This record gives sequence, structure tokens and C-alpha cells, in this order.
Amino acid sequence: MAKKGMTVLARKKVVVAMSGGVDSSTALALLVEQGYECIGVSMQLWDYSKKNDSSGATGGSCCTLDDIHDARRVAESLGVPFYVVNVEEAFSKEVVDYFVSSYLSGATPNPCIKCNQILKFEVLLKKALGLEADFLATGHYARIEDAPWGKKLVQGVDHSKDQSYFLFTMTQPQLERVLFPVGALTKKEVRERARALGLRTSEKAESQEICFVEEPSYADFLSTRINLPSGDIVDQRGRVLGAHKGLFNYTIGQRKGLNLSGGPFYVLDIDTINNRLVVGPQELLYSNGLIAGEVNWINPEARETAKESLTGVTAKIRYRHHGAPCKVAILPDGRIKAEFIEPEKAVAPGQAVVIYRDDEVLGGGWIECALK
Repeated sequence: MAKKGMTVLARKKVVVAMSGGVDSSTALALLVEQGYECIGVSMQLWDYSKKNDSSGATGGSCCTLDDIHDARRVAESLGVPFYVVNVEEAFSKEVVDYFVSSYLSGATPNPCIKCNQILKFEVLLKKALGLEADFLATGHYARIEDAPWGKKLVQGVDHSKDQSYFLFTMTQPQLERVLFPVGALTKKEVRERARALGLRTSEKAESQEICFVEEPSYADFLSTRINLPSGDIVDQRGRVLGAHKGLFNYTIGQRKGLNLSGGPFYVLDIDTINNRLVVGPQELLYSNGLIAGEVNWINPEARETAKESLTGVTAKIRYRHHGAPCKVAILPDGRIKAEFIEPEKAVAPGQAVVIYRDDEVLGGGWIECALK
């Protein structure tokens, strides 16, 4: 029942994606406090009736039974109905298979972006709209603001927890239907609000970065799915320096775990055709730019400018990257070319490059190659 003075807007229906963590729990609590009609939803990613399937897949740390139980209890404590949506098939195909195939091709994947793009803002948003909800809300640290041309995506207030990098694939229709209730808060403030509300998740630890990997490392996870032999480690001239343990164990810029004498050596290239790991000195890791494909532009004005040259922007080439000042141009085939003002280290094919102007996400794409 709406409180006295509530507007019609405040009673709109919101489906809240609940991972069982403190951020999504607090997002739900804030929306309830603001008077929205809320429904809590968790995604079932794995078949919990069996530990392993025929491919050796196991449920990781994301949306486990314990997480779903925590989400349900939080929803119940707030008087909100709660449901579990089975997305096992989409998760296996679009996230896990993508993760594995990327390593097979020698690329470094980012499954968090794919999970957000497909599971949350395609599959779950569609289900939310099917429930006649007005919005889908998540616990992301990001913000959506009005712009003359539509909605713009900006970084969360807490830059140390900002997750806008993972959201560059969002479209204008999606931004019109999505809420990020904790984007204007710091992580400390989120936990304080959760404690004040007595939420059972207030002290819950954050999940690991590759949330579906239960094994000690992603290499152990991949070893159950990829049967690639060891091969040569070579320098840039092709001279054999040692042996690698399977190319999926390595990424561009890696130094540790090579077990080579001399050096120091860094991974420069992952040659899947010849099953070779190419290494060399650190200075060879630097690139003057990159080419990226599967580009998505959130800001249409930036897209138009980039048809000539978009300047005064920065490119983040991985999640924790500081952001490199650059200029960006759209190529005739729709891909983008980003040229760094100063050379950048360890540009890894398969990772996302996200273009920012100050704290606004203009767009982004998937790195195909570095420009030396």
C-alpha cells in the first residue's frame, strides 16, 4: 500500500535481480523504502540436483543454493514476493561456452560482460517486462542520467567499485527500463544501510571475479574442458626457450609462471595455430593503439563525432585499467580504431575496450588486435 503523498511513479513495478549479496539486497530495500512495488528474482545458473554434468561442469560461487536462500530471506524480510528463474541453458551457452572458446582461440575473455549483456539485460529484462514490470533493477555501481538525446550511462559514485565498464553493451531501450539504486552510494554506505535495515547479507563477502569458477583457479576449470597439449615457449625470433603447460594457462602481459631462465620475460602473443607462447622483454608489450569490433555506442553524438575523429576521451582496456587518453575513429566496416596518446601496456585481444568522456560511458567494443 502506498504511503500518503506517494506519486503514481513511486508505485511502479520493479523486478529486482538478486544475487544473494549485499548490493542487490540493499538495492531492493531502497526501492521498497521509496515505495515501489517490488518483486525479487534470482537466476538459477546450474542444476543443483547434481554436482557434475556429462561435460564436467560444476556450479561455482555465483547464485549458489546458499545465495538464493539469502536472497529469498531478504525478500521475505522486506515483504516482497520472490521467484527463481531458470537460465541454465543460456548461461551455459552464452557465458561458459564463450569463456572456454575464447581461450581456445587465444583470446582473454570477460565473462562478466557477457553475463550482464545477455542474462541480465536481455533474458531477465524480457522476463521482467513479461511480468508487466516497468523496470528491472540490479545492484550495479553505475548510474543512469538523462541527456538531450536519451539516457547516458555514467560511473558509480564509488569509483573504486564502479562497474560501468561491464555495462558498455547496454542500449537506449534497456537504459530506459533499468534502475541502479546503489550507484549513488559508496560501498561503505551500502553496508551501513544494510546493517541499519538488519539485512542478513550486510556483512557478506563479495564474490570472486570469475563467479562461476569453483575450482582453485580458472586454469583448473578450463583443464576439465580443454584438451590442449603443452608446447614451445619461444622468443620473438622463434628461438625455443622452454615449454608451456597449455596455452589457456597464459594471458598477454603475464610474467609469473613461465619458469624461464634469463629474462625477465613477458607473454607477448598466444599463437594457437602453432601452439606456441611468444615471450619477450617488457618494452615489447607496449602498443600505440588497438582495433575493436562488435562496437556498441550508447552516446549517439559521440558516435557521429567518431565518424571523423573523437578526441578528449579515454579508453579502459581492462576492468582495473586507469584509462588511457586517446582518439577514436570509426572504420568503414564499423569497427573502431583507438590511438593512444602514450603507448599502453598489455593490450589483450578478447578483452573489452570501453570509451569514456570524464565519467560517462560513450561506448565500447571487443579488442581484436593491438597496433604497434
